[in-house]
Amino acid sequence: MLADVIDLLACPHCESALDLDDNVVVCDRGHSFDVARQGYVSLLAGGSTPFTGDTADMIAARADFLGAGHYDPIRRAVADACLDTADTVDTDAVVAAADTAILEIGAGTGKYLASVLDALPAARGIGLDVSKPAVRRIARSHPRTGAILADAWQRLPVKPASLTHVLSVFAPRNAAESHRVLVPGGTLVVATPTSEHLRELVALPGMVSVDDRKTERLSSALSGRFERTGRTDVRFTAALPCEALGLVAGMGPSAHHVTSNRRAELLASLPDPFEVTVSVTVTSWRRVETADEPSCNSRGRCERRRGL
Repeated sequence: MLADVIDLLACPHCESALDLDDNVVVCDRGHSFDVARQGYVSLLAGGSTPFTGDTADMIAARADFLGAGHYDPIRRAVADACLDTADTVDTDAVVAAADTAILEIGAGTGKYLASVLDALPAARGIGLDVSKPAVRRIARSHPRTGAILADAWQRLPVKPASLTHVLSVFAPRNAAESHRVLVPGGTLVVATPTSEHLRELVALPGMVSVDDRKTERLSSALSGRFERTGRTDVRFTAALPCEALGLVAGMGPSAHHVTSNRRAELLASLPDPFEVTVSVTVTSWRRVETADEPSCNSRGRCERRRGL
């Protein structure tokens, strides 16, 4: 619920603190944002973004596919990565276990964030996505999740040094903003598909494959702000029935490039069930302080680091 995370959020216009007053989110300087009847709030900087995110059909397909448990090993690996790093943050920045706060960027249906919150009963979470169909589902994904409509490539509407974890699961990674909102010692958990992921499916004409330099680009993007502390390779073969194949083809990037009718034609030629390779790498990255940043803690004190 928004009320559980409102103290972690910041106004997208002036960066001041936010409060929840009935169905309106307001900041100290008078900016206000209506809470949608589905329970989420739009905190888009400037009120708009050029990105639309996933469609309602894509989000529905993802909800059904994840709900059937096909990616449960990935969900467990993400939750384990958060569990393993829950006690590594700066004790001066996080004063109690109840302060564990997690943001998932590009949260989609909120399923991965919900798994982490189930594994950490004292934690609370923010599910952020640029897609309205996504945040509608995120708002009801878990009782300790607040849903935010925002653009991951803009300044995140989150206070600096306020989170213990940031998650990016098949989603954008804004290294600078993730670094800004994490406490000292906080953890970024990233799940990325390898070049082997769904290789049998993406080999079909028109389907979108994974960039084989994704891991290299990830390390480059995080260099200087994060150091890698853990890695788990999740790889297995899944025998997917025809219905599940349609869901997985309709929930990913191929859905933006191949029409639903064409996807149905391609999948109709495959055996039922059809075996596909699931191959994902889950990495943990510890936030490191940079020479030119203010050092902030949960008591609101910020000091410029010197001599580094």
